[in-house]
Amino acid sequence: MFGIIVGTHGDFANGIVQSCEMIYGKREKLKAVTLVPGEGPDDVVAKYEKAIKELGTEKILFLNDLMGGSPYNAACRLVATNENYGIVAGVNLPMLIAMSSAQDADDGSTPLAELMEQAVNAAKDGTVISSYESLNAVDEEDEL
Repeated sequence: MFGIIVGTHGDFANGIVQSCEMIYGKREKLKAVTLVPGEGPDDVVAKYEKAIKELGTEKILFLNDLMGGSPYNAACRLVATNENYGIVAGVNLPMLIAMSSAQDADDGSTPLAELMEQAVNAAKDGTVISSYESLNAVDEEDEL
């Protein structure tokens, strides 16, 4: 099983992990790491290293809030030195739930690149537009 670390600005990581666990159940291989005011990338790297040690998994997927932000940049420093680590920026709840499901299904053989692709697809699939028109459109099947 691979580990997941959600790294974000502020308390977002804690909140999204808590929301995921409300829906999906307690996750043993999931950690939240936050960047708070007054901290920098070195602080986040230290938090990531602690989380990695606690997860006890060889393969780590970092889910970050924003490409180019300090949590992302700190993860890049670790990923650049370990081929078993990967990053996906733009974390949302559908992505985190899908990756929790992928953890349960993973026997350790799923390539990291495939996991990252699954994360991106889940984020996209979980983003929809609902408007007055779309919610009130009459489906042709409804008319039959």
